[in-house]
Amino acid sequence: MAEMIALKSLTKRFGTLLAVDDVSMSVARGEVLGFLGPNGAGKSTTMKMITGFLPPTSGTAVVAGFDVIENPLEVKRRIGYLPEGAPTYGDMTPAAFLSFISEIRGFSGAESRRRIAEAVDKVELQDVLNQQIDTLSKGFKRRVGLAQAILHDPEVLIMDEPTDGLDPNQKHHVRALIRNMAADKAIIISTHILEEVEAVCTRAVIIAKGRLLADGTPEELLAKAPNHNAVVIRVAADKAKKVCAEIGKLPAAGRVETLDDIDGAAGLRIFARDGGNIAVEIGAMVRDKGLELQEMSIERGSLDEVFREITAGARDGGDRDA
Repeated sequence: MAEMIALKSLTKRFGTLLAVDDVSMSVARGEVLGFLGPNGAGKSTTMKMITGFLPPTSGTAVVAGFDVIENPLEVKRRIGYLPEGAPTYGDMTPAAFLSFISEIRGFSGAESRRRIAEAVDKVELQDVLNQQIDTLSKGFKRRVGLAQAILHDPEVLIMDEPTDGLDPNQKHHVRALIRNMAADKAIIISTHILEEVEAVCTRAVIIAKGRLLADGTPEELLAKAPNHNAVVIRVAADKAKKVCAEIGKLPAAGRVETLDDIDGAAGLRIFARDGGNIAVEIGAMVRDKGLELQEMSIERGSLDEVFREITAGARDGGDRDA
């Protein structure tokens, strides 16, 4: 896959405040990168440097082969940007605003009308096209911002909280749109909604205090969850000791946690010694010993857990940069 975004030692200071600290990463065409971090982590500042809205203090950002400092206009031609809040002109209608954006992007006549119509159709703005933007709901304002970001069919799309303010149906629609656009673009999504990462992202990075702390596919990050691959079983409370003893004989079995009883059923969480999955071994042992289980499941863990684990100690107050 062709590399579309390349950051090398990207750093940004605001006086004595180090907002982004020596960040290096790349995003290829076809990737949807989830950009995660607590409030004040440096996400928005990083995205503003990639788009050319803020100059880096040091380091480089290259987009589609163009340096953001040396060739800022070439970078902006290739980027669609949905910033937080998606500022628009409130006294305009979406139709007028998108016509203005189209003209700024260099389109006119039939080509302009075609591109506006495609963007309106993709984000479903038809019902409010001639309504003043100030009177629109937060969700519709967000969709106007998304329409302007994709109007010129950019190679690189950078979005800060793209589904903020959308209802569940609208979120589903926008996520499907992102997946459909992903094949020929490099996309970065900053989000606090971790389910969004699993829904649309092929890769995710976690940043805190301006530093990049983790980088991997959603599945690779889930593997860092404390309970990932743990096997949970429930047995009759009076059989729990016997089951524990048998589990202890399994070579692959490690720690066993006792969970709360539910309706007379004792819960056990079993971890593999090597962090792997021992469900097959437990199932075979249960059959061989003639034990009766009321329930058996394998825990995936959650990105919430991974996020908290990795960003432990990071500031969760202050709005240095969302």
